[in-house]
Amino acid sequence: MLSRLCYVVLALILVVMSTTAPSRATSSTPTSTTVPRRPALDWRIRFAALSLIWGFSFLLIKVGTDGYAPFQVTFGRLLFGTLVLAVAMAVKRERLPRGRRTWLHLTVAALLLNAAPFSLFAYSELTIPSTLAGICNATSPLWGMALSMVALSEDRPTRRRVAGLGLGFLGVLTVLGAWQGFHGLDVTGTAMALLASLCYPVGWIYVRRTLAGSGHSNLSLIGSQLGVATLQLALVTPLFAGFPSSFPLVPLLAVAALGALGTGLAVLVQYGLVNEVGPTTAQMVTYFIPVIATAAGVALLGESLSWNTPVGAAVVLAGAALTQSRARAKPKAQ
Repeated sequence: MLSRLCYVVLALILVVMSTTAPSRATSSTPTSTTVPRRPALDWRIRFAALSLIWGFSFLLIKVGTDGYAPFQVTFGRLLFGTLVLAVAMAVKRERLPRGRRTWLHLTVAALLLNAAPFSLFAYSELTIPSTLAGICNATSPLWGMALSMVALSEDRPTRRRVAGLGLGFLGVLTVLGAWQGFHGLDVTGTAMALLASLCYPVGWIYVRRTLAGSGHSNLSLIGSQLGVATLQLALVTPLFAGFPSSFPLVPLLAVAALGALGTGLAVLVQYGLVNEVGPTTAQMVTYFIPVIATAAGVALLGESLSWNTPVGAAVVLAGAALTQSRARAKPKAQ
């Protein structure tokens, strides 16, 4: 069943991405005459793999919290993810960032982009299905667009973006069953998942304003950021969750996979995609995550699914896509 599900989702992603022309990032550096080495795997395959890894992350969180406290799951996730990036930094001989100011900004970024959202998702899945958590994660582009129009002067509101925001949040209300008075919905768990999705754009805007153009490589910054987040959870976890009294194997393997694959390896794949096809195409992975999370939760965990969940998710994704799209420039008159 699992292999068939993965095959179907993988085929769907490859078909969609085969029709997408990659928008390559521009660079201000002079063009080199040396032909860059092509990656061993086509970018579409790596895109599909990243979609599957992040889509299954919500299932792994659910399995991990069956044996460990949410803070313990988050600490394990960050620890295994940091180890993967530490190895990558050692192989590429990357140095740690320097400067107290840089490390202060990394501390805030680690809280907003890793420690807080990872913990909130883990706590939310104690009371809500992994499918709902994955759909809540898809609201990040909506929060991001709403915040960027306020915090970033270059992102001005347009009719298209405002329409996308309205459509997206209408989809959120559909997922939550607002017309039923949110009957049967765990408000606390859902609020935590939505707050986790809000943390990401807040963190991205903070990083964009404080660490952009710092002169450090992306690998050095994200590796250091995850290391700081791991230290943050190392301090918090003993105070609020203590130490595990036992180590159940299946939840432990889920946490290890969540960290090594869903956090460490996924970051490396993501940055590789951004460098090869540009951020616009690479960010499209966001639209496949809730689809995979929903399929995994229903097929492997037996989670129930009412009609408003997939319909609302589709509306959310449509709104998010609309906020990210750009109006076509009109041709000039001859």
